[in-house]
Amino acid sequence: MMGLDAGELDRRVTFYRRPVDDDGFSSSPGAPVEAGKRWAKKTDIGDAERISAAAQQQVVSTRFLLRYDGLTRQIAPEWQMVCDGLRYEVVGIKEVRGTRVAVEITTSALRS
Repeated sequence: MMGLDAGELDRRVTFYRRPVDDDGFSSSPGAPVEAGKRWAKKTDIGDAERISAAAQQQVVSTRFLLRYDGLTRQIAPEWQMVCDGLRYEVVGIKEVRGTRVAVEITTSALRS
């Protein structure tokens, strides 16, 4: 099993989730609210992976590696995150480096 070295996590990221507003008649996504901050490793996806993703009509730009914890296990594709002033949409999330060690979040940058 491979652990996660704290020195790898050199970027501070902030997560936002969209609570559901329900008035009793209908429900809709509310305004994004901050869910928490964590340290992460940011990896821009290489050209070969980017071309492959484009061929499948997916927009994939960056992956983030974080420790597995109470917050990171809740992250879902409808969440957003901010790193270095840029907002990202969560595209996918999976456990890596063993059970409950780390999570890898695949994101696409949102245009302002």
